[in-house]
Amino acid sequence: MKTADKITTIRIVLAPVFFIVFNVKFLNYWQIPVLWIIFIVAELTDMFDGMAARKKGEVSDFGKLYDPFADTLFQITIFFSFVMHNILPVIPFLLILYREFAILFIRNIMLRKGISMGARIGGKIKTVVYIIAAVLALIVYSLQRLAPCFADAGLSEVYNLIYPIMSRSAVYIFILAVILSLLSFADYVKVYRKTHI
Repeated sequence: MKTADKITTIRIVLAPVFFIVFNVKFLNYWQIPVLWIIFIVAELTDMFDGMAARKKGEVSDFGKLYDPFADTLFQITIFFSFVMHNILPVIPFLLILYREFAILFIRNIMLRKGISMGARIGGKIKTVVYIIAAVLALIVYSLQRLAPCFADAGLSEVYNLIYPIMSRSAVYIFILAVILSLLSFADYVKVYRKTHI
């Protein structure tokens, strides 16, 4: 593995770690900063692997497939965690899941013809919105876990004001992410059809 691929692997390893920490309650309030650290480190690896690949001239067909695979694995894990906790709706999540499987299928077919299709601009924009949706959902989960702290500090009114806004925002941005993901899927299909004409 090249340096960039090793950085990408960190994101793959952190996906199940995030899920485990998310579902373990004995960490009490420490769970929140740990989840944020995992999330931030994972997203930083997404930036650093690309930088490393370009700086060292390690851009490869493997990396073009490995990076979006790591992105998808981490994003699906996070979204699934929030769906389990009823922070995000299940139907949009299923649409994202189906879309990602379909993209994987198309990439495999193209690879058999010697074409490695990396992330396209629509997919990159979709990824940014995915991250925003995940951040908002993690804020909502953090607020849920820290609700007793707000009550103890006499800030229940502040909590009751902030929480519904963040909760709705997370859902709306998540739905926007789904729409963008479907649009980018149409773009991938268009590229696939061009290569098979």
